[in-house]
Amino acid sequence: MATQPSPNPNEELVEVFGAKEESEVLIVKGLLESAGIDALVSSLDAPQDVLPGVGGLIIRVPAEQAEEARQVIEDYRLSAEEEAGLTDEAEAADEEA
Repeated sequence: MATQPSPNPNEELVEVFGAKEESEVLIVKGLLESAGIDALVSSLDAPQDVLPGVGGLIIRVPAEQAEEARQVIEDYRLSAEEEAGLTDEAEAADEEA
C-alpha cells in the first residue's frame, strides 16, 4: 500500500494505531475519517503486498487530533468487545435451551 501525502506537509503527525493486517488498518482509517479525523497510512519495514507479514502499517493523524483519534479507536474496541460478549452470552443461552 502506498502512503498518502499529508494534507499539510508542515503538520506534525502522531502515530495512533498500528497492525500487520492491511484490512484492520483500513477499517480503523475509515472509522477515523468518518469521525472527521484526517488519517495517513504508512508502511513499516516492508510493503505488505510484496512481503506479507513483515513489518506492518501505522496510522498517523495530526497532533491536535491524536487524543480524539485514540478515544474513537478505544470506544470502537470497547463496543466490539461488548458486542462479542453479548453474542457469546446469546450462544450460551441458545445451547442451554
